[in-house]
Amino acid sequence: MQESTHKTDRRAVILLSGGLDSATTLAIAKSEGFECHALSFLYGQRHRREIESARKVAASFAAAEHRVIEIALSSFGGSALTDTAINVPKDRPEITTVIPVTYVPARNTIFLSYALAFAEVLGAWDIFIGVNATDYSGYPDCRSEFIAAFERMANLATAAAVEGRGAYTIHTPIINMTKAQIIQTGMRLGVDYALTHSCYDPLPNGRPCGHCDSCKLRLKGFAEANLKDPLEYA
Repeated sequence: MQESTHKTDRRAVILLSGGLDSATTLAIAKSEGFECHALSFLYGQRHRREIESARKVAASFAAAEHRVIEIALSSFGGSALTDTAINVPKDRPEITTVIPVTYVPARNTIFLSYALAFAEVLGAWDIFIGVNATDYSGYPDCRSEFIAAFERMANLATAAAVEGRGAYTIHTPIINMTKAQIIQTGMRLGVDYALTHSCYDPLPNGRPCGHCDSCKLRLKGFAEANLKDPLEYA
């Protein structure tokens, strides 16, 4: 993505789900000297466990603030994450580039739009999102092409940019990393992965299932990084 033309203000909006990727992204933003304003969403997902993790991660990195916004994507459904009538796939023999039923329609477009509105009000020019395209889970809104298109739109759609006060940059620092590389980066930056949550379909007690695509990618990443995942699985 393009570099921001406005370097005097180091505030940034960080999209924080509470998962491994977004926690590492927050750590990277913090390490680059940004004042981090974290933004999470209750969007009608199957569980609220990830919001608890997001709060803990934001606190662990002394985020300037952490806002949790409620939006009702469950009103539309269309995803195993927002419609309990659709089962979360478990133990798929391989994770392919076919878009899975855990894709939430337009989720990152919606989240980035909220982040852009928040950034414009803050006077921030930088937005961080922990999308990752290497350990690909089939989501079209995790690709660099999408991020580049959204960044162009952001600089056409906001008063701050049109009036020439600055240019928005969408940062995707982990987009080309493997899961193992993300974990290794986070470890160097002090991420406590015991605070994070990645599972699509946790047990009632909050433990990750160990069988959904997200759990399997996470476990594979820790194994390839020669590290033990601190979470206790079902």
